Amino acid sequence: MPTNFLANNELMAAIDIGSNSFHLAIARLDHSEVRKVASMSEKVQLAAGLDDNNILSEEAQQRGLDCLSRFVGRLESVSADRLRIVATNALRQAKNADEFIKRANDILPKPIEIIAGREEARLIYLGVSHTNASSDKRLVIDIGGGSTEFIIGQEFEPILTESLQMGCVAFTKSYFEDGDISEKAFDKAIAAARKEILAISGQYQKTGWSSVIGSSGTIKAVRNVLVAQGWADEQERITYQGVKSLEKLLVKIGSVEDIELEGVKEHRKAVFPAGVAVLLAIMKVLGIDTITYSDGALREGVMYDMLGRFASEDVRDRSVHALIQRYSVDKRQADRVVKSSHSLFEQVQHRLGLNGEDDDLLRRAAFLHEIGLAISHSGYHRHSAYLLEHSDVPGFSQVDQLRMSQLVLNHRRKLKSDGFVQAKMIGGLSLVYLCLLLRLAVLAHHSRSDSERPVINLELADEQHWRITIDADSEDYPLLLSDLNDEVEQFAKWHIQLEVVTDSDGQ
Repeated sequence: MPTNFLANNELMAAIDIGSNSFHLAIARLDHSEVRKVASMSEKVQLAAGLDDNNILSEEAQQRGLDCLSRFVGRLESVSADRLRIVATNALRQAKNADEFIKRANDILPKPIEIIAGREEARLIYLGVSHTNASSDKRLVIDIGGGSTEFIIGQEFEPILTESLQMGCVAFTKSYFEDGDISEKAFDKAIAAARKEILAISGQYQKTGWSSVIGSSGTIKAVRNVLVAQGWADEQERITYQGVKSLEKLLVKIGSVEDIELEGVKEHRKAVFPAGVAVLLAIMKVLGIDTITYSDGALREGVMYDMLGRFASEDVRDRSVHALIQRYSVDKRQADRVVKSSHSLFEQVQHRLGLNGEDDDLLRRAAFLHEIGLAISHSGYHRHSAYLLEHSDVPGFSQVDQLRMSQLVLNHRRKLKSDGFVQAKMIGGLSLVYLCLLLRLAVLAHHSRSDSERPVINLELADEQHWRITIDADSEDYPLLLSDLNDEVEQFAKWHIQLEVVTDSDGQ
């Protein structure tokens, strides 16, 4: 587990690659609170660059890359291990997201993490709850460019999270693309949003809340306009009647080009009517009268989540424990495999160029490699891999889950040559090595016994030549020796020459 706490005044940063805008926030830690010291935002509108087949255009990609290049110029004082870069709905939807990410990672000091909708919602709530401290049960709403997140939480813990496919950029393309603002366009946009919200309204109404908070650009702009027009309440909160008045005003204006409202920045004009339509639908369906604006959102949540990782309060480990409970994992067997995999990791870490994040990945996969047994014993490694890749697992990016999925997929049975190519493509040679280390750790505990097992010593002549020495006479452990000798052929398929000997052989 990480032990390097973030020192007071040390800088940290988060980049939010949103569907409408890209944001950079730089902050320092001040008595356990994140204090923002610099920020940048640019309208990139990645989502507007998605065609009907969800292919991200070259023009949109270039806008994004240019923006990220400018952000990097502000990160000279922030070390890479104090930076996180998260991407949301536009890159979740783009079929050629890998192309953009590869080009962006060549610019950035840290790889991009595409996060799932519910993980985005969790991080948004984390940012809001730290910015607006309260013990109330709260509904948090964040209308983004491509999706809208809904979170019910209390204090710092989310209770219910959901992400719906509706956002101001996506709805602009569908209902306000020509720039005309009409009652008909509003009616269609509101009807489409209502349909989405009705799918979650029952569960949210049942859970309940005592106050509503909105975050990010659309809700900030609406609140600023309502305050300027005198349509907010005495606490400067958004009101339903105020938003209805804003709808009428926008229809009267008639065109996005003619929007001249205090509180609506130039870059937000084109997507503002669609954002208002989504907000109206939310307030109507969920029966919301007032919304308080919060300045904290995704990037603040990302930084608070980072602090948790530094302080060994990593939500990813809580998620692993929850999966162990949910799928009734044999905890004693998981502990055995975790212990052996860590021992093997330590023996080869430096020679293979592995780091602490690799160690954490291997440990979490070792804990979870048998979750597929809850579905079926036959081919359970494939079930485990599917669950890890496709579940909503708080704290993990899609790449994190895909890497864990690869580890458990390849921990048993025959290895395939195309499996090597896939693992290397997803996580480089380090992921290939972790897959093989997990295989060896699992083999060491095939008996599922607590009796003392032989010590497996792993030495490397180089990255492609591995030598296992078993600290026992071979006749005492014939099954393990047989299993390890079978692995020689499997490792060769992944370009590793494996040699298996016992102490008696080497003496």
